[in-house]
Amino acid sequence: MAKSKYEYVKQFELSDKCLPNTWLVIRLDGRSFHRFCDTHKFNKPNDVRAISLMTRCALEVMKEFSDICIAYGQSDEYSFVLRPSANLFGRGASKLSTCMASYFASSFVFQWSTYFPNTPLQYPVTFDGRVVAYPTVLDLRNYLSWRQADCHINNMYNTCFWSLVKLGKTVQEAEQRLCGTVSSEKNELLFSECGINYNKEPELYRKGSVLIWQEVEEEVPVRRPDKCSKDGDAVTSADATPKTTIRKRKQVTVLHCDIIGDAFWERNPHLLKS
Repeated sequence: MAKSKYEYVKQFELSDKCLPNTWLVIRLDGRSFHRFCDTHKFNKPNDVRAISLMTRCALEVMKEFSDICIAYGQSDEYSFVLRPSANLFGRGASKLSTCMASYFASSFVFQWSTYFPNTPLQYPVTFDGRVVAYPTVLDLRNYLSWRQADCHINNMYNTCFWSLVKLGKTVQEAEQRLCGTVSSEKNELLFSECGINYNKEPELYRKGSVLIWQEVEEEVPVRRPDKCSKDGDAVTSADATPKTTIRKRKQVTVLHCDIIGDAFWERNPHLLKS
């Protein structure tokens, strides 16, 4: 950057570099998403098109910023995790949150017609972002457990609420019916009044979405060098059988499973290596 007498204004910029050797979580949340859902007439309590679109955006973010080791999403939010060793954007909080939020939002608009081919996008979507540093693996796991527990609580309430509305209750009556109820009471309400076994609802709705990098094997053709005659012309090999080999590569995998217990982490120990 060229020197000038105005350059002194850079002194007013504050460093927002995150603490070193900590797990970083960048959480993106949809802004005014209740209005957005109503405007675009999302299905209640869950719209698989919208959930699939959100997951696609998260996948694109992970492919763009490959330092992300795991992502977790539910409703209108996604959390992206960076290891303590990651140095993406020098660990600057503003750069991390704005780049991921803007890439997620632009992916949402870019992919909208794929998931909502018959629903024009009425106005631009907005996501806010924040960065939080967690010092230990336990803190990180507790954060992710908190978000998945929140998914369960919200989905159970919404499933009850919209089931009551579909049975003829007004919004106010449904809210009053659920006021003060605990999880076991909501389970009983769904089963006895709505004919729904909540435990058999799709895990996509009950557990949210977990995105991780996994190593996969794929069969790829082996390119053999062309043989040439003395005159330089290509000669067809006597063995025309195509040759293949197995190649390993990493790809983002989407899971819908429990991450509160130990089983998931025991199956994927590499995720918590700093």
